[in-house]
Amino acid sequence: MTTVLENQKERKSGLDIPFVREMAEITQNMWKFGWDERNGGNVSYILDEAEVAKYIDIQKVIRTIKPAFPVNELAGKYFIVTGSGKYFKNVIADPEANLGVLRVSQDGEQLEILWGLKHDAVPTSELPSHFMSHIERLKVDPNHRVVIHNHATHVIAMTFIHSLDENKFTKTLWEMCTECIVVFPDGIGVIPWMVPGSSEIGRETAKKMKDHHAVLWPHHGIFGTGSSIDEAFGLIETIEKAAQIYMLIAQHEIKQRITDQELADLAKAFNVTPKEGILNV
Repeated sequence: MTTVLENQKERKSGLDIPFVREMAEITQNMWKFGWDERNGGNVSYILDEAEVAKYIDIQKVIRTIKPAFPVNELAGKYFIVTGSGKYFKNVIADPEANLGVLRVSQDGEQLEILWGLKHDAVPTSELPSHFMSHIERLKVDPNHRVVIHNHATHVIAMTFIHSLDENKFTKTLWEMCTECIVVFPDGIGVIPWMVPGSSEIGRETAKKMKDHHAVLWPHHGIFGTGSSIDEAFGLIETIEKAAQIYMLIAQHEIKQRITDQELADLAKAFNVTPKEGILNV
């Protein structure tokens, strides 16, 4: 005889689950913005066990997957992730085919699939990069929860015509919109171009995550992090808006700009500390 909880878990599927709906909506928004063409982009979101247990039987492991490397630092943690080769435009129509809820085993050697990833689908190929970034962000911010990677259009365009020195790149973005230094005072990390999906690009990204919430992959896209989907998405959204403004004005004469002193005044007014070595005040 099934319990009330079991019946609820049977009924609660797909968009009825709050964290599934949140993932479906944010992937749909990013696709509509043109940041996640085809199967581009990926998201991973750390979930609380109690929240997962409200909707999914955490005792029932559908199958296990071997991660690219042992992730002992994340042992026992729950994630909802996008699937490998999945199109963001399809997530909202069929969450179970395009998303998956998984738990890292207690020894860090297995990924235990608890929901979704139907038809033997697997998590995003960038999961190693996500895991490495989660590990580093959690060391400096215990409230960290989300990693989003997408192909933000103007950010990519900017990498073709702007210096990739991360301090210079950061300062240009800060100058494009008054709110930028407030939203990402720690600046934006920049790594060299690398083949995606590799452990190497994951390690280099994670190194930058020690000091930044966002990391740029030149000619490819951006990684943004935060304590929530809204925060991580909002960070990328703000950086992309600044890059869009830059691309609109890059070929024009600049007659005035936000000065270093004004940027410093903004930081002071909003009680944030700008990354050192960028402002000359």
